[in-house]
Amino acid sequence: MPWNWPVEVNCLEARAFCRWKAAQTGQSVRLPTEDEWQRVLAASGWQLGDEQPANANLYLEHWASSCPVDAFAHGPFCDVVGNVWQWTETPTYPFEGFKTHPIYDDFTTPTFDDRHNIIKGGSWIACGNEAEPESRYAFRRHFFQHAGFRYVVAEAPVGTPASHYETDDLVTQYMEFHYGAEYYGVPNFPQALARIAIEAVGSGPHRRAMDLGCAVGRGVFELARHFDEVVGVDFSARFIDQGVALARGDTVRYTAVEEGELVEYKAVKLDDLGLRGTAARVQFWQGDACNLKAQFAGYDLILAANLIDRLYDPAKFVTTIHERLNVGGVLMITSPYTWLAEHTARDQWLGGFKKDGESWRTLDALRALLAPHFDPIGAPRDVPFVIRETARKFQHTLAQATLWRRVR
Repeated sequence: MPWNWPVEVNCLEARAFCRWKAAQTGQSVRLPTEDEWQRVLAASGWQLGDEQPANANLYLEHWASSCPVDAFAHGPFCDVVGNVWQWTETPTYPFEGFKTHPIYDDFTTPTFDDRHNIIKGGSWIACGNEAEPESRYAFRRHFFQHAGFRYVVAEAPVGTPASHYETDDLVTQYMEFHYGAEYYGVPNFPQALARIAIEAVGSGPHRRAMDLGCAVGRGVFELARHFDEVVGVDFSARFIDQGVALARGDTVRYTAVEEGELVEYKAVKLDDLGLRGTAARVQFWQGDACNLKAQFAGYDLILAANLIDRLYDPAKFVTTIHERLNVGGVLMITSPYTWLAEHTARDQWLGGFKKDGESWRTLDALRALLAPHFDPIGAPRDVPFVIRETARKFQHTLAQATLWRRVR
């Protein structure tokens, strides 16, 4: 066996060697990350130039195969580029600001799945931009791709950048609703509600607030601009996971349907929205608005946005919510009053039917049920919102917003 030739393996085999080497030496042995490979390249001093032939086993300029690993010295290293590709420990992920190109939209995004690892440096057959340090090619870990590896001995943990794009239809629709573009001149709905609520609180206490039915959390962060502590509660763990990730500082990526099976890839982080400073003041919990745990109490503001017509027992919610609110605190309820049997049994609807021969609306029920503990603040108002379904289909809806102050 020619011991100075590279061993061409897949990523799984390269990782297995590192584990074996670690067991033999007692050291922390692993594949380098993409960033570590870039540092090796910088330290080597090698640059892509016009010299012919290249000072590396590239472009088929020397041989139609790999060669001994000591044939091309690059500073203190050999074969920083060329000869064989080099596996890294880094799964491929999008850089900040990543967008697909309309002419080449299906090359990179299928690899954003934490299953494709980046290979660097090119091989003896690498031509064109494959030899450039900026190139980022990724393959499944079991693939054979004229790739070898170098290993590093380092105690530094390997951080795995998030590459997953959320594709669940409802989650992505709400991500776009909360954090995406504004359409047809209609302001961002959670942001608009937060401003109305903060205005209603005025100079009153602004210690603690709750966004009940917070979905993916934009309202929670917006309220935290004004309140010392804001708790977001939603029945869906999938929804609050997005808020948790954003509060952690992650970039949350999701797809937005363009048409049919075609999607647009989007990303959001709090820094982009001027909300990074609010993250330390927010919490997210999974909970049932009709059966909240005792810990959820003592709030100066409770926002229940587009919630009541999705509850299984809205009357219970309305008649007990005062227990969670401080005296003098503000309750804000918004809803388009879209009563559907799939969410709320017909006999549990608050309004939208005839009662004693007269039209009984949800606002009538709210006034009756809240009267023992609340006084209304001002007149009801309509707040518009737009939800994108596809690039050419949108829902335009009016939610009625009512404000109430707990007086007893």
